[in-house]
Amino acid sequence: MASYKTARTPTLEIAYYEHGSLEGWPVVLTHGFPYDIHAFDEVVPLLTSQGARVIVPYLRGYGPTRFLSSSSIRSGQQAALGSDLISLLDALHIDKAIVSGFDWGGVASCVAAALWPERIAGLVTYAGYDIIDREGQKDPVDPGLECVVWYQHLFQTERGRECLRRDRKKLCRLLWAQWSPKWRFTDEMYERTAASFENADFVDVVIQAYRFCMCNEAGDPALETFEEKLAMKPKITVPTITLDGTQDPLKPGGTSAHAKMFTGRYERAEVAAGHAIPHEAPEVWAKAILDMHQRLSASIAP
Repeated sequence: MASYKTARTPTLEIAYYEHGSLEGWPVVLTHGFPYDIHAFDEVVPLLTSQGARVIVPYLRGYGPTRFLSSSSIRSGQQAALGSDLISLLDALHIDKAIVSGFDWGGVASCVAAALWPERIAGLVTYAGYDIIDREGQKDPVDPGLECVVWYQHLFQTERGRECLRRDRKKLCRLLWAQWSPKWRFTDEMYERTAASFENADFVDVVIQAYRFCMCNEAGDPALETFEEKLAMKPKITVPTITLDGTQDPLKPGGTSAHAKMFTGRYERAEVAAGHAIPHEAPEVWAKAILDMHQRLSASIAP
C-alpha cells in the first residue's frame, strides 16, 4: 500500500490515502467505529476506474491522525466529525465533493451535508438520517435493541473506559461479529484494521463520543453552535442515496421512516448485509456512489 499523506486542519493533522487522478471527480470515504480506512479497500478501485479522485481519511482517534495540541478536547461528538470533514476539504482545496460514510463516517457525512450543503455535491450514507438526537437518547428503546447496544452503556462508566483501554482488540472484534452476523472476516483482515485502534487518543475519543450522545459528558465548547443547529434536526437538502443492511441488529427494520428528513433528490436501498456494508458488499457501495456521480453529471450537462 502506498504511503499515506497528511493534511493540517485547525485541530488535527489528518492522515489520509488518496487514489486516482488529482483531476478526477472528488469523493471522500469515511469509516466508523470500530473500523478504519480498510473498510473501503475493495470500494476504491471500483471508483478510480471510473475517474474518481478518492480520499480516505483516518478519523480523529484512529491510525496516524493526530491532535495538534495536547490541550484539545479529545472529542468524538458529531459536530467534531462533521467539521473535520469540511476542514479536510478546505485543506485539500476541494470546493465540493461527494461524501460517503457509514457508522461514525455516516454521522460525519450527514452533519457536513446538513450544516455545509454548499460543500457537498451528493451524499451516500448508511442508515438514513444519521444525525444524533441527543434529547431522544434519553428515552429507552426496545429492550432487544438496548441489549445490542450494550457497549454504549458500558462506555458510560469508568469500568467501560478501562475495558476498552485494556481489551480494545477483543471488544471491537466482538462488535464486528455481532453487527455483521453473516460476514466471515479473516484474522488478517481484522488485525489490519485493529492496528488503528492503537492511536493514543482512541479510547478518549470513543468514550467521549458515546457519553456525549447520551448526555453524560459535555462537548467541546468551540462546537456548541454547531450542536445547537444539529439539535434542531435540520433537513438534508443535497441529493442523497441511503443504504440499509437487512442483517444489521443495530438498525432493525431499517430507516425508511427517515425519508422526511431529506428534501433533495432521495433514494433508499436495502442490502443483504450487516452493519459494515463497504466491507461486506463493496460493489453495492461503489455502485451507489457511481450512480450519484452519474446523476450529478447529468444534471449539469449542457
